[in-house]
Parts: sequence; C-alpha cells; structure tokens
Amino acid sequence: MSTPSLRLVFAGTPEFAARHLQALIDDGHHHIVAAYTQPDRPSGRGKKTQPSAVKQCATAAGIPVLQPANFRDAQDRDLLASHNADLMIVVAYGLLLPQSVLDIPRLGCVNVHGSLLPRWRGAAPIQRAIEAGDVETGVTIMQMDAGLDTGAMLSKISCTINPQDSAADLLERLADLGGPGLVAAIAALAEGRAKPEAQDDSLSNYAAKISKAEAEINWQLDALSIDRKIRAFNPFPICYTRFATSRPDERIKIWRAQPESDTPQNQAAGAIISADKAGIVVACGDNSCLRILELQMPGGKILAAKDVLNSRAEQFAPGTLFASQGTL
Repeated sequence: MSTPSLRLVFAGTPEFAARHLQALIDDGHHHIVAAYTQPDRPSGRGKKTQPSAVKQCATAAGIPVLQPANFRDAQDRDLLASHNADLMIVVAYGLLLPQSVLDIPRLGCVNVHGSLLPRWRGAAPIQRAIEAGDVETGVTIMQMDAGLDTGAMLSKISCTINPQDSAADLLERLADLGGPGLVAAIAALAEGRAKPEAQDDSLSNYAAKISKAEAEINWQLDALSIDRKIRAFNPFPICYTRFATSRPDERIKIWRAQPESDTPQNQAAGAIISADKAGIVVACGDNSCLRILELQMPGGKILAAKDVLNSRAEQFAPGTLFASQGTL
C-alpha cells in the first residue's frame, strides 16, 4: 500500500528541531505547507537578532515561515487553520499549545520528545537523564494533548547513555534517531496502522528547565554526581566553581572532568589534591575525587587543564580550596 501524502505544518525552534524538519524535507513524500518558529531574538556576544535554526532551514527549502508570539490571538489560530493541514509536527517549539490549536489539524498534532516517555516529561529531558545517572534514553514520537508530554505514544527509539556523554553528545545522537523515527510514525498515521499507547503516569518525572543558578558546583557531593552534572550542563549553562579566598567572584567554568578511583585522604571538599599535566584533582564528598580535564578562566578560551597550568600553576596549587555552592 502506498503511503498517502499529507499536508504538514511544522513547529520548532532550535537545531534539534531543524534536524527533524530537514528529515521531512529529505524524505520528500509529504507537503510541508508552513513552518512555525519562535520570533527572532538577540543571541551571541554581540546580541544581534538571529533567526532560529528552523527558520533558516525552512527558508532555505522555500517553506513559508510564521512567528507568532503565541496563539492567543484568534487571527493566529485562523491562519493556522487556513493551511488545511492534515497533521502538525511539533519539535522543541518552546510553546505549550492549547487544545484549541491541537484540534485544528485533521489528524491532530505529533511531538518528538527526547526521552523514553514517561520517564522524563518537561523542558530538559536529555540533561535530566544524564544528571540522574540514567543508562538509557531515547526518542518518543507521541500524539499531543493539553498536558505536558502526556499524550499517547506512537513509537519509541532507544539510545544508550555512555559514561562520557555530555548533553551535546546525546542531543546529536537523538537527532539522528528522531528524524527517521518521525518519518516512520507519520507513515503509520497516514496509512491508518498507528497504534497509540497510553503512558503510565506513575512512572513519570518532571525534567525542569535548566537554570544558570543550578550550575555552581557543590563539592560536598560525590565525584560521580558532580561529573554527571558537568556533562548534563554542557553545552549550557556550563558548570562552574570559584576560589574560596582569592577572587571569589570569578567563575571558572568546568567543561570536562572524570571521577577518580583514588581517594582524597580526608581532604576538605573542594580542596585541590594535585595539579599536573594529567589534570586538576579535587576532593569531593563521600571521600571521592574528581579530575578536571578542560576548563575556562574568566574571559578566556576553553583549554586543557595542563595548558591552564602553564601560566597559572600557583593559582591551582595543592591545598587551594574551591568554594562549595552557597558557601560565599
């Protein structure tokens, strides 16, 4: 049986969403009649107004782009209805769509979510999975309802979380999985063979949006927990620490680290145990320690620890103490 061609509306904003839009464009079977994305916003050091990744992808493909602030205005809902879409695809759009919008397309709305639902619902499922120490995650294609990631699931594609994975690494792999998964799920809907599966709400956790306030390292935690947080918060907002005494207001960003099997011999949490070409070893809670491999000094570039030590060895001398979260 040949798959019917559907009229699709796509809604998304960041690069993760653009990868899924490109997968639909490359598939070429359906007609993408419009792309919705967040309004252009300032970004980067120069704070210049930049179009979203989805806007750039859609524009390059000749797809009309719309950027309403929300759908509270009836005119915006009427314009969406005028597309006569069979299905709306939503990927990291940045808006919680009301039921009045979800009901507009003939087949409703489908969302691509970066978690094996119902494990992590919310804005930051990839980061929270790493932070929690999950060993597996994936992509869920689901039908949308008015709840937060509560809709019936159409398909799930699993992915292993490796011990060294950052959120950036995992996001890349999930984008590779999500595109083909989305194409297959749309085909199943178009052919009438989709079998939606209800979620078990008792298994859900809330993946709260990542805040910069969470990024300061608490050295009282064990090294494994700190490492997970460093990886989960890379590439945003990046975990940081501060010296306890000298220049306590300066933030030292930690980009990469690894837990060590050696114990810190009852050193105070946050104390530097050693600093050499292999990295900067810091005492953590539960008699554990962490080796910092890549860091960024205020106003500087991301460097290997050994390169930072070439000019700042005295600052990171053994016995120097990093402040724990909330101690200053």
